[in-house]
Amino acid sequence: MARKMRDSGVEWIGEVPEGWEMKYLSQSVSQVKNRNDGLKEKNLLSLSYGKIKRKDIDSIGGLLPASFEGYNIIAPNDIVLRLTDLQNDQHSLRVGLSHENGIVTSAYTTIRPCDRINAVYLFYSLFAFDIAKGFYGMGAGVRQGLNYDEVKQIKLLSPPLHEQRRIADYLDEKCAAIDGAVDELKRGIEDCKAWKKAIIEETVFSGLRHKEFVETGDDWLISIPSSWGFEQIRYLFALRDERNDKPLSEVNLISLYTDQGVVQHCDLEKTTGNKASTADGYKIVKENDIVVNIILCWMGAVGRSAYNGVTSPAYDVYQPIDESRVLSRYYHYLFRTSRFNGKCYQEGRGIMMMRWRTYSSEFRAIKVPVPPMKEQQAIADYLDEKCAAIDALVAEKEKLIADLEAYKKSLIFELVTGKREVA
Repeated sequence: MARKMRDSGVEWIGEVPEGWEMKYLSQSVSQVKNRNDGLKEKNLLSLSYGKIKRKDIDSIGGLLPASFEGYNIIAPNDIVLRLTDLQNDQHSLRVGLSHENGIVTSAYTTIRPCDRINAVYLFYSLFAFDIAKGFYGMGAGVRQGLNYDEVKQIKLLSPPLHEQRRIADYLDEKCAAIDGAVDELKRGIEDCKAWKKAIIEETVFSGLRHKEFVETGDDWLISIPSSWGFEQIRYLFALRDERNDKPLSEVNLISLYTDQGVVQHCDLEKTTGNKASTADGYKIVKENDIVVNIILCWMGAVGRSAYNGVTSPAYDVYQPIDESRVLSRYYHYLFRTSRFNGKCYQEGRGIMMMRWRTYSSEFRAIKVPVPPMKEQQAIADYLDEKCAAIDALVAEKEKLIADLEAYKKSLIFELVTGKREVA
């Protein structure tokens, strides 16, 4: 027999089973304010993607041990809330459940369930509130942060304690299985990426069917097929320094990213919301040009443009000198290999890693392989096909991950609000 339902009076919850109480959060928890005086506790914990994890104190640059005296000591079954940065509604999973003693930054709010509340059930309830963007929606307008006096007014369901335990145990089991499947898929994605990287590295430097190799005399690439040339980039690509004088509305803005390569900015706006305000003085880019971020090329921020457009004046833009002997599609793959990126770092200079620059004079002086044009085309065609197949496999795994995570969120919501009963 289906359970009888009633209106909860809370929009994000909807209907709930009869007999389930609605309570303010303050009726179910107390706030934890146990400062780490005298460094009583040194197990540093942090909230990350909805989970509380141990954090290496040595990784917190510049903080002395005394700095951790101001941290908050927490215990197993305490719930940690991140109530800052609310203006960024992309920043999800602000709730974590502690499974051990430790310390967390006082920037977090920590609450402790009372005896008549199951901590795991309460965690899942707050998780459901979190994914419904409940914290983001509190107060008037977009808030940067909340305080405990505001948060304790959240209304949550409080089933009988035995039902809280059953729901918590069921969700622990189901969510662990889902998380395990997601972790397996993520490992599969990393394997695919490593496989793709290995195929590219092997093919761009060794070709498809070569047996005879000669030494290059260069430290970054010891040998190449005997029929290939080995020349400085300056003899293959010329700097293009044409500047844009058209308004933003009349140009195609192009961006360069380490992981994606060269993309149209209009495609990025759909997911990031980022918009440029002007394109004055931007550099003109034409199809088959190579775009180089001089600060991050050692991390792979180099790529071929498939579009005509304009890009940041901070980037270098290169055009093939002779398209009868230089195929940009081949060099796109070569310039994004870790081996070539390491050479960019070696030839660059700067005061620190994140300000390391490989200027055009240094970039153009690097020697690279120059296969015959037919081989460049064959290699690029082969890699296009192989990479497309691997990318499709990755996309399939990413979709499965998204489906599993959506199912997990739906399952949590339906169980903690009583719309679904534990089997």
